[in-house]
Amino acid sequence: MAETTRASDPGTGTATPDAHTAPLSEFDRDTAVRRRARGEFETVIADGWSVFGAVNGGYLKAMVGRAVAETLPHPHPATVTAHYLTAPRPGPAVIRVETVREGRTLSTATASLTQTDPDGTEVERLRVLATHTDLTAGPDEVRTTAEMPDIPAYEDCVGMDLAPPEFLRDAPIVHRLAGRLDPDCVGWAVGVPSGRAGTRGWFAFADGRPVDPLALLMVGDALPPSVFDLGLSGWVPTIELTTHVRALPAPGPLRVALTTRNLAGGLLEEDGEVWDSAGRLVAQSRQLARAPRG
Repeated sequence: MAETTRASDPGTGTATPDAHTAPLSEFDRDTAVRRRARGEFETVIADGWSVFGAVNGGYLKAMVGRAVAETLPHPHPATVTAHYLTAPRPGPAVIRVETVREGRTLSTATASLTQTDPDGTEVERLRVLATHTDLTAGPDEVRTTAEMPDIPAYEDCVGMDLAPPEFLRDAPIVHRLAGRLDPDCVGWAVGVPSGRAGTRGWFAFADGRPVDPLALLMVGDALPPSVFDLGLSGWVPTIELTTHVRALPAPGPLRVALTTRNLAGGLLEEDGEVWDSAGRLVAQSRQLARAPRG
């Protein structure tokens, strides 16, 4: 697929024409979609958002989210749930979006991402149910008992790019991000896990792209799994991932806190909170995943 000449609008999370043809960020380039029919888009899954050969689920969700945002009349995702059905691979894919309802303040759609196997069989990789809104149109009142996680300053946290070379070679997504981890949460990397099943740190794009509502769809799946802090290691495949987008993020890196309270029957949940530089809870996530076997 030829690279589109559309750039991300941080205010909407959708693609908009760029009169100055500024270079696209890696995220916008690698989640770009091209409409080929009503409700149908073609795209290419990039290989730079993977860990040990597995394409990151949050990246895929954002890619489908872009197609949904270009279909519905409301610009911002409010709640998006993705079910991961089969393992995707880098390469061409098709996204089909079906509008379910268009209302005054909310609109809803379903979407699926498929790929064609070498034998010509079309296989569905993930299915999404999304409700969109306009985050600039809601009331300003905020009442919350949630407390912003206590994370050391960005510069005092550990860069994920300091991981061993063999890990960086097999986890190219790390090069796309300027993520940093709370030093209190990285004992597992040196064989001394804390046993608390939590990951805290900062999220930012390596190329400086601002985080908008579309990018928030991947933030809760972009740090190391919280169960690594239990001493477990290996692939943690996502079964289902839901994200609630609560506000437009203020500029700057985002604080992210992930926790797991129950690992049983080979499955675990991971709850995420995402806070912006203004101290607002801008997104919440929950996923169900398979426990690693390592």
